This record gives sequence, C-alpha cells and structure tokens, in this order.
Amino acid sequence: MSVASIQNLVVRYGAFVALNDFSVEVPEGCTGLLGPNGAGKTTFLKTSLGFVRPASGRGSVLGYDIATQGREIRQRIGLMPEQDCHIPGMTAVQFVTYAGELAGMPSDQAMRRAHEVLEYCGLGEARYRNVETYSTGMKQRVKLAQAIVHGPKLLLLDEPTNGLDPKGRAEMLDLIRSVSHGKGLNVLVSSHLLPDIERVADQVIVVMKGQLRTQGLISDLKRIEGHPMDVELIEKCPEFISAAQRMGAAVEDLGHATYRVKTERTPEETGRLVFQAAREAHIQVRGLALAERSLEDAFLDVLGVTAPHYHPTGGFQL
Repeated sequence: MSVASIQNLVVRYGAFVALNDFSVEVPEGCTGLLGPNGAGKTTFLKTSLGFVRPASGRGSVLGYDIATQGREIRQRIGLMPEQDCHIPGMTAVQFVTYAGELAGMPSDQAMRRAHEVLEYCGLGEARYRNVETYSTGMKQRVKLAQAIVHGPKLLLLDEPTNGLDPKGRAEMLDLIRSVSHGKGLNVLVSSHLLPDIERVADQVIVVMKGQLRTQGLISDLKRIEGHPMDVELIEKCPEFISAAQRMGAAVEDLGHATYRVKTERTPEETGRLVFQAAREAHIQVRGLALAERSLEDAFLDVLGVTAPHYHPTGGFQL
C-alpha cells in the first residue's frame, strides 16, 4: 500500500524542467528520497504538498489530490523543511503550539502536545527559550518537533541533518529512526547523503535530473548477482583457496584473511562448500556472510557515475 501516488508529473520553473514525466509510488514505512543536489527532490515534496502547481500529470497524498486538496494534505502530514522556519520572538513551546493550532488542534491540546514532543526531541529544558537563540542542532530538533506535534500520518523530512556536526547528526538520525520504526509513522526522508539514508530507511527512491532512476529495498540494491559468500578465516590460507577452486569455486582474496567465494550453486550449497574447503585446508572459519556491494557502489551504478563524484559526508557532486 502506498502513502503517495504520482503519475507523469511535469513541473517547470520558467524554461527549466524540474520534474520530467515523474511517476512514483511512495510505500508505507520509512523511505529515503535520494539524489544529487538539484535532482528534483525538494520540488517533488513541494508539489506533493500543493505548494507548486504541476504543468501536467497528477498525484495524490494520503488519498488527497495534490492539485486541488493541498490544504487537506498539509493538515495531515508533518513537514520538516530544509530552511529554518521559526518565528523570531517565540519560545519553542509557543512556536510548536502554534504549529499544532495551524494544523487544526485546539489550543489547550496543542500546548500539551508541544511540551510532549519537545521533551521527546530533547528540548525539554530549553522549551522556554526563544528559538532564535538556539544552536543549529537545536533548531533542527524544534523543526522536527513542530512537524510531529499534530500526530501526522506522513512525515516529510527535507535534508534533516543539514549543518549538523557529527554528534548532532547522529542524534538526529536516532530520532528519525525512533519516530519511523518505534512510533509506526510513515516517513519520507530527502537527502543527498547515503549514510543518513542507510541508517534510517528500509527502502529508497532515487531521483536524478527530475526523473525516477530506481526504487526498492536497500537490501535488494546492495545484492550482488550470483550470491557470493564472504568468508573470514582465522588467518590467511592459500590452501583454502586451492581447495575451494578444486571444488569449482572462484575465490577472490579481499585481504586480512577474508575471501569472496562465488559458485553457480545456491547460497546454502556455497556455504557447505566453504566449510568443506576449510576442513581440507585445516583452517578455522571465523565468519561467513552473503556478500553485498556497498550502498555507495549500488547508487553510483544506478546513477551511472563514477566514485570520484561522491563523498560519504559531502554527498553527490555532479
């Protein structure tokens, strides 16, 4: 079941086409929206909320039409925008309460919820301070608090770790993971940072140049054809390689007493071959796992770019 359905969406800013015949089904759960800067991720979010009118195409979010029912959509989702959105002169409690009231909550209920979500986001002791006095990390947290105060059915997060140091980034990702997996909230996280997406999401939508490149489970994207096994021995062992090769396996030395064994057999049969080769070589197997390519390699393959275009903390540079 999907929380959003988009068909053949075209969005233009003047002569620039930001989304070009874009179609996607956003599944339930926690999904990463991944792509380079300028790929069309933020335009997709804004159009889904009714802030941007498409040139053509159609779509729905939570069953509401994006072209005609933007207000209904915005009342039922939570948005954590990339830019700061606080109102100067307001304390965190006032700001988050106001966000709840804008979503249709009664004032007293919005106030109670504001205290609860600020505590949940780690701002309990700072709730009465003006938001403009907050650090960058605290401002990101209060943006998350205002996005969840009204109990939305879908949470949209646009670059939620922007400007954070490593500690603040880890804490924000832990919060997102808690919201999406511990509270059962559907979450769409837009980012150009692979580690962030891998840490919080189970599935991804990959966008580049305004078009859908692929979508699916992260585990499926990382899978290597042929299901090779990675084998860790207690020490390097040429005899293990020879024994496995005699049984028809291809063996790649990965270094540090780790080998990748590939056969034409099932993973279970390959595992039995590994232990048989280890017995013949009189060597102990310390670890055995189905081999995966890195998430970076998987996405670079999808986007058709080479490794120098990507940095794990800086994201895509295209």
